[in-house]
Amino acid sequence: MTKLAVVATIKTVAGKRAEYVKHLKAHALRCRASEPGTLVFEILLPKEEADTVMLYEVYASSEAFDAHLTGASIEQMKSDSAGLQVSLSGVRCDLAE
Repeated sequence: MTKLAVVATIKTVAGKRAEYVKHLKAHALRCRASEPGTLVFEILLPKEEADTVMLYEVYASSEAFDAHLTGASIEQMKSDSAGLQVSLSGVRCDLAE
């Protein structure tokens, strides 16, 4: 199987990044603990963009990523962060191994 990396950019409601990141950290911990195919889940905070969060994620396969997208943790994240996220975009990438 080929690993899959995802780089995502999330725009939060103005002034709400810290609150959003609190929920995102809990989500990342749940994913790493309960999703065997989630290999890396890093949260990045751009210095020049106060209402932006970026993610760097690596999955064991595209199937593992699909499982992540339909898993319980992401549903919990959506519920916990309702009203805090403005947009989400992501790029799926191959790893140069």
